[in-house]
Amino acid sequence: MREKVARRASKAGLTLPDALVERLEAYFQLLRKWNRRVSLTSLPVEDAGDEAIDRLLVEPLLAARFLPGPAAKAIDIGSGGGSPAIPLKLAAPGISMRMVESKTRKAAFLREVVRALSLSDTVVDALRFEELLVRPALHETADVITMRAVKVEGRTLAGLQFFLKPGGLLLLFGTRSGLADAATPQLIPVATHPLLKQWGSQLEVLRKASL
Repeated sequence: MREKVARRASKAGLTLPDALVERLEAYFQLLRKWNRRVSLTSLPVEDAGDEAIDRLLVEPLLAARFLPGPAAKAIDIGSGGGSPAIPLKLAAPGISMRMVESKTRKAAFLREVVRALSLSDTVVDALRFEELLVRPALHETADVITMRAVKVEGRTLAGLQFFLKPGGLLLLFGTRSGLADAATPQLIPVATHPLLKQWGSQLEVLRKASL
């Protein structure tokens, strides 16, 4: 398994330290175990298929270069099975990570990963992100928000922007252009980066307007 992770990363142009490969494998094995009981992902994790490794592990590692800094404060929305949040945290251990997942059993899985991998500065909120909006202490505290999405509505973006500092980034993982078609005056599209050509995946980057 470790050799396969390293090989798939190498194919994408990444050279990973052995310690990182070991921790990525530990996360993936937990995901595979829990996925048998809790529907965490529809990707082929049971047989550690190429698409599962690429989309769940390699994509976030490629996207890690777009984090705004090694000590960034990050919020991941709809964390589900933990990707991109967990691989991003493993690749950039200095960031603080808040994972927001409304489904109780998925949140339990995320907490187990945090415990098993001894992830510091990492918390899990078992609620919808809209419920966090009533906490003023979280407003304009995040340097970056990450989200794996098929389509993002303007209303969602309008809510998410409250968490971002002026100049903060929203990173949207997906497989089609126009994920952020509903951009708001506060969140401005700045770039679209291809991630894995064979799966058509890409990262759309939006920036919160500065004051």
